[in-house]
Amino acid sequence: MFAIIQYAGKQFIVSPGERITVPHAEGNVGDTFTIHDVLLVSDPEKTSIGTPLVKGTVAEVKIVSQKKGKKLTVRRFKSKVRYRKTRGFREQLTDIEILKIG
Repeated sequence: MFAIIQYAGKQFIVSPGERITVPHAEGNVGDTFTIHDVLLVSDPEKTSIGTPLVKGTVAEVKIVSQKKGKKLTVRRFKSKVRYRKTRGFREQLTDIEILKIG
């Protein structure tokens, strides 16, 4: 069984018991929440495609860890004026585990 869920504007293919990394989710480690944006659910017998969502289907997930992504360096400069600026950025990420789809 697998499903396609949408979280924070991104789509993920997930199965029960699988761990994925998503953009920052509010909550503490160990908290559970539900994702209502399920776009497709596929069982061995039947596949349900939503228009745009599958009605009555949710994904229950648990927060496993909160972390930061790789550092990005952003540089700006203007020629002939000696203007230079460097700034770093690290995206906040969350590891979640899919508990149940249904």
